[in-house]
Amino acid sequence: MTIPLGMLCGLVLVANAVAFAAQGLDKRKAARGARRTPERTLLLLGLPLAAPGMLLGMRVFRHKTRKGSFVAKAALVTFANLLMLVALGWSATNGLVSIELVLY
Repeated sequence: MTIPLGMLCGLVLVANAVAFAAQGLDKRKAARGARRTPERTLLLLGLPLAAPGMLLGMRVFRHKTRKGSFVAKAALVTFANLLMLVALGWSATNGLVSIELVLY
């Protein structure tokens, strides 16, 4: 399978932006007393290599940083992201996946 590098980077960037925005949106909902985004959703948004966006959103918006159980789950999501990167790198070095720089 060949994955264009630009497409891979674009998808990861969008996933991180969505995870970041979800933290801000949920913080705004919390301040207004509106219906909140489930924690499971916030964590799942960090899974497709978007833990950096999720963690940055937590820090910038000061959201869920005092809730120990959520922080622990966010750490697991970050660890899962690292495992995904290792698996992708292993797959690329063993010829299972080809990541190419393609000019469109």
